[in-house]
Amino acid sequence: MKEIIEVIALFLGFVSWIMIFISLQHQYWKESTQDGSVIITSAIYENLWMSCASDSTGAYNCRHFPSLFALPGLIQASRALMITSIVLGTFGLVATLTGMQCSKIGGENYILKGRVAVIGGVFFLLQGMCTMIAISWYAANITTQFFDQFYPGIKYEIGEALYIGWSSAILAICGGSCLMCGCQANTKKRFPYQPSTTEHMLSTGATSESVPSNYGRNVYV
Repeated sequence: MKEIIEVIALFLGFVSWIMIFISLQHQYWKESTQDGSVIITSAIYENLWMSCASDSTGAYNCRHFPSLFALPGLIQASRALMITSIVLGTFGLVATLTGMQCSKIGGENYILKGRVAVIGGVFFLLQGMCTMIAISWYAANITTQFFDQFYPGIKYEIGEALYIGWSSAILAICGGSCLMCGCQANTKKRFPYQPSTTEHMLSTGATSESVPSNYGRNVYV
């Protein structure tokens, strides 16, 4: 049963790791709103790396953000969190592959492999949390500007990349939780509580006289 849980957790972690790349490279993190526009001639959409504009004919032009230090703190923090998610997901995949019971990596020490698998689950949880914070923070900023009647700039709506990011975070959190819970349950099942010698004697009614002595008669001479 544990092997199935580990395979499911590994699959969820791998899919979430791939979806981070898809979300990070996607151009539609936010798109200019069409609310209140009768005639739509152009659309502006952005991600963490560039800003693009397209017209009604389908022609578009993209411009990369020129300077890192000139960017708003939101974009810098989102970049850092998404890159951190990729790194944590890589560590989680490696640790999970090493700690799986069906894997030959790491030898036959199943106690150590179980602990490594738990560490992999922790990495997946951290990956999901970093992705969730970055995506939710970015979406909250879009929503705040959209409903602010006094905001002078262009108002945007949530893009497709954010939904991909949210899905990635949920899958990573589910995979990490399954991996940690499965390994802990297996550890308790593998090493049940064993009563001590005194408790065993009391439960069976044995006395110290019935326990064979390890000393011979020559000891007392």
